[in-house]
Amino acid sequence: MPTIGESRSSTPGRIASWFDFAGRGTNARTEVLAGTTTFLTMAYIIVVNPAILGQAGMPVAAVAAATCFAAGVASIMMGLFANTPLALAPGMGLNAYFSFTVVQGMGVPWPVALGCVLISGVAFLLLTAAGIRQLIIAAIPPHLLAAVAGGIGLFIGFIGLKNAGIVVNNPATSVALGNLHAPSAVLALIGLVVIAALSAWRVRGAVLIGIVVTTLAGWAMGLVAFTPQPYSVEALTQTAFRLDLGGVFGADGKHGIGVLEILFVFLFVDLFDNIGTLVAVTKRAGLVGPDGRIPRLNRMLFTDAIATIIGALAGTSTVTSYVESAAGVEAGGRTGLTAVVTGLLFLAAMFVAPFAQLVPLAATAPALVLVGALMMMPLAEVAWDDPDSAIPAFLTLIMIPLTFSIANGLAFGITAHALLKLLRGRITRGDWLLLVLAILFVVRFAWLAVA
Repeated sequence: MPTIGESRSSTPGRIASWFDFAGRGTNARTEVLAGTTTFLTMAYIIVVNPAILGQAGMPVAAVAAATCFAAGVASIMMGLFANTPLALAPGMGLNAYFSFTVVQGMGVPWPVALGCVLISGVAFLLLTAAGIRQLIIAAIPPHLLAAVAGGIGLFIGFIGLKNAGIVVNNPATSVALGNLHAPSAVLALIGLVVIAALSAWRVRGAVLIGIVVTTLAGWAMGLVAFTPQPYSVEALTQTAFRLDLGGVFGADGKHGIGVLEILFVFLFVDLFDNIGTLVAVTKRAGLVGPDGRIPRLNRMLFTDAIATIIGALAGTSTVTSYVESAAGVEAGGRTGLTAVVTGLLFLAAMFVAPFAQLVPLAATAPALVLVGALMMMPLAEVAWDDPDSAIPAFLTLIMIPLTFSIANGLAFGITAHALLKLLRGRITRGDWLLLVLAILFVVRFAWLAVA
C-alpha cells in the first residue's frame, strides 16, 4: 500500500500519463500556461455574450453565469474525453442570429429559441453517432483543409485588428486604417511588439506574458472602464432549464416554416464552423496524422454536440469550438490539459464574471494577430500553380474573413472544387458526398437570397 508521500508524488505521473505528455512533447507547466492564455483570449465572451443575448430579453446576469458554466463544462469535457487543446464557449455570430434574427426579427420567444438550440444539438449528436460528420470531414480534400486553417488565421487576425481599432469600418471602402493615435490602437501595437519579440526569442509563454504586460499598460493608460453590474451565481436559475420545447413545434403552428429555417441555420453554421475550427487547431498543434486523419476525432465531435445541449439547458445560445484555442496552442498547448485549465478558469469566473472587463480587448488583440500570422503555414501545402487546387483554396481562404464565417468559406471552396471536378469530367463514385454537400450549399445560398 503506498504511503502518503508516494501517493502525492504519483499524482503528477498519473496526469502526465493520462494526457500523454511524453508522446506530445509537453509538460504540466506549459499546458497550464497555454490554458490560461486560451482563457484570456476567450474571456471577452463572458461580457459580450450576455450583452447580445440580453437584446433578446434574457436576464443578463443569468446569461453571464450560463456562459461561464457552459464554456467551463464543455472545455473540461473536451480535455478529458478527447485529450485535445480545444476550448469551447457560446459562439459569436450564432448568438447574434439568436437575438436579432430569431427573437427580434421573427418574434420567437427566447425560451422557444433555446428549444431550437437544444434540438440542433441533439441533431448534431445523431449525425455524429451515424458517422455523417466524420464522412463530411473525410470528403473535404487536403488543399481545402489547408485553406481553412489559413482562412481562420486571417479571420482571427482580422478580429484582433478590429478589436484594437487598427482596422475600422468605412462606408466607402468597407474597411480602412483606424486612428493609430487612439489609445487602444497604441496599446495594441505595443502589445504586438512585446509578443512578437518574445516569440522571436522563443520565450515560453510569450503570448500570455504579452497579454499581461499589455493589460497592465492599459490600466496605467486609464483604458479599463470597470463598471461591474449586480451579479450572483444563483442568477443561473433564471435561464437554466427554461427552454420551451413544446413551443418549437407547437400545435398552433404560430412560428410555421420559420422554425425549420432556425433549426437549419443553427445546425448548418455550427456544423461547418466546428469542422473548420477543429481541423485548423489540431493541424496547428501537430495532432493530424501523416495520413491526414485526426486522432480521437469521434470524441471531439461527440463532445461539441453534447456541449450545445448543455449550453441550451443552462440558458445560452449554441456552444462551439473556439478559434482562439489557437492562441493556447501557440503558447505550447498540445494536450487536453490545456482545455481543462481553460474550463476550470471559466468555472471560477462564474463567481466573478463582471471582472472579465479588467482585460481590455486591446490587450488580447495582439495575441490574435500573431496567432493569425502563424496559422498561415498550412497554405504551403496548396499547389498554387494548379487551378484545380488553387481556385477552391483561394475562395475558401478569402471568404472566411470577408464574410466573417468559416461555414461560408467552406461552402464556396467545396462548391468550387466539386464544380471544377464535374466540368473536367473527373467526378467518381467516391465523390458522391462532395456533390451532395455542393448541392446543399447552393440550395442554402438560394434560400438566403429569397429569405
